[in-house]
Amino acid sequence: MTRSELIAQLAASNQHLRQPDVELIVSTIFDEITEALARGDRVELRGFGAFSIKKRDPRTGRNPRTGTAVEVSAKAVPYFKPGKELRERVNGGPLQAPARKPRAPSPVG
Repeated sequence: MTRSELIAQLAASNQHLRQPDVELIVSTIFDEITEALARGDRVELRGFGAFSIKKRDPRTGRNPRTGTAVEVSAKAVPYFKPGKELRERVNGGPLQAPARKPRAPSPVG
């Protein structure tokens, strides 16, 4: 789903909001998440997931075209960890624990 599709769907399901208002709401939410990550903050949306920043150390990479070594500088990359509720909805139900093998009966004495 693209941003414009999201805005159109939200506007259609919320008839009391005008499309420009929905565009402003969606843009504001995305801008706030982006600004928080740029500051190094973590953004947690309960039931949905958490956005955070992961640091990558500098390393020596390889140019795939020529094979020569290239120095890659340190950087921060955005990371998203889905929440339990989102994982459950995507997988079609509550999370299932792995099946356990039955235990042997314990001697009663």
